[in-house]
Amino acid sequence: MSTLLNAHSLCMDTAFAPLFSDLSFTLKKGDRVGLIGYNGCGKSTLLKLLDGTLSPSSGYVSQATDCLLARVEQHLPAHLGSQTLLEAVLNALPEHDRQSQSWRADALLTEMGFSTADKHLTSATLSGGQHTRLLLARALMKQPDVLLLDEPGNHLDLPTLLWLEQFLNQWRGSFILVSHDQPLLDNVTNTSWILRDHRLYSFALSCGPARQALLAQDESDALRCKAEQKEIDRVAVSAKRLAIWGQVYDNDALSRKAKQMEKHIQRLKTNQTEVTAGSQWKLELQGDALRADRLLELENLAVAPAPDVAALFHIPMARVKTGDRVAIMGRNGCGKSSLLRFLWQQLVMQTMTDNVKIHPRVHAGYYDQTLHQLNDDDSLFDALEPFTASPGDRKMALIGAGFGWSRHGQRVDTLSGGERSRLLFVGLTLARYSLLLLDEPTNHLDLEGKEALAQTLQTFVGGVLLVSHDRQLIQQSCNRFWLIEDGQLEEWHDVEAVLAHLAEQVQIPEPEADDVTVAQVREPHDDLLERLITLESLLADDRARKLKHQKPEMQKAWQQEIDRLQQQLEL
Repeated sequence: MSTLLNAHSLCMDTAFAPLFSDLSFTLKKGDRVGLIGYNGCGKSTLLKLLDGTLSPSSGYVSQATDCLLARVEQHLPAHLGSQTLLEAVLNALPEHDRQSQSWRADALLTEMGFSTADKHLTSATLSGGQHTRLLLARALMKQPDVLLLDEPGNHLDLPTLLWLEQFLNQWRGSFILVSHDQPLLDNVTNTSWILRDHRLYSFALSCGPARQALLAQDESDALRCKAEQKEIDRVAVSAKRLAIWGQVYDNDALSRKAKQMEKHIQRLKTNQTEVTAGSQWKLELQGDALRADRLLELENLAVAPAPDVAALFHIPMARVKTGDRVAIMGRNGCGKSSLLRFLWQQLVMQTMTDNVKIHPRVHAGYYDQTLHQLNDDDSLFDALEPFTASPGDRKMALIGAGFGWSRHGQRVDTLSGGERSRLLFVGLTLARYSLLLLDEPTNHLDLEGKEALAQTLQTFVGGVLLVSHDRQLIQQSCNRFWLIEDGQLEEWHDVEAVLAHLAEQVQIPEPEADDVTVAQVREPHDDLLERLITLESLLADDRARKLKHQKPEMQKAWQQEIDRLQQQLEL
């Protein structure tokens, strides 16, 4: 296989500590790499070093002459917010190429699932999942040999995540994928790079087997280090005894022998097998159990993204009691996060409506997926003050979460997404809430953090409302499931049935035979026909239900849109 790029002794230092040192590796054609590691270990920084956005403290990256790299950013760049989707994709190219390549931009957006009308929307109006598709289209415009993907699965709903999985499986080039989604990594990668302890461990395995291989290596290293330490201790005892005898009996030969043994001890310590420090933080959520039949009750509630805006969905009746761990599921844009924001505003403002009843002694906490609850200008120490006034508790909690004393004055806006998430979880634990509203809490958690969150939620004594698209987290930690679909919230009792239902909605783009980055350009009426078929199916399915479960208002709206589409298509 031909080599696409080489990294030579890469080192990267920050103001607080080195991120990594002496990283050397090769990426070859056909490599499909999953880059994993603890939050804050430098994964995103490494991608920026590879594409030249950042320069290393030392070392260098060499790239094959004909190799093109394109990085899919973790967040939509601010300057793209005011541009239409077509403009944002075309602006990925040099100005002199844009006009001649406009057809490719249009075709790529179609392949990414955007309709003709969507292409003229401004980028700032898109959901998180749509942002990922747009950034992917921008990268593909460059026709790269290597894609550098920085957590593209963040903010994606389950159908879109499955779409991304299929896209990567169809991609013919090489890629380096930063992700904390083990099922995704297992299904699309053939190599794993694990960034840990300032070093890079490489395995020709997908994520799960690679983590097991590293764990086995850690166990072997720990046994070897223990045996080496036993030998060091044995020699040290002998050296000390000889040194004492040399002094007591004034024997120069014994003293020289003791000094030789001490030098030998230093050599043994220098060459001693290194043992991983592991994760510096154990995610825990401590809560209080409120003795009450109902923590929260919602009845005939219309949920809208903002006041004076049409409702996204309705809740006929829903209750949450102590011990409930409720997963709120559905496609992006259906209103899951809007529900949590609305409830949080009700709690903060203490302006309860007849549709929302909250127990008066509920002490509720909120995890906002944007992490804006933490003030950018605060130090890490001051950022925890809203959760507990005790300086001692804050100091010990920060140290226990891996934020050393020297970092307590560091500003919040200098943290990585993962470190900021860790800080917010520390605050939630300090406050000991009886009701938690968690909006996409795994977006910035590493693999170990996700596993720890699932475990701690299983034993959380309060109530939980969880918005997440993480399959493993929902399956392992939740005992109730609310699905938002077709403008209505309904409770399902089988999570596997919900996941299967959502997976049926996946639409995988079919690439052209000669170029996987350009989709077939569809006729304008194709989208209308697809929408018509979908609406007719929804209408037929709803009419087939028992009368008490039907949605007359939705049926009326669907029928009106069906009539309009039939007129447009002259059917």
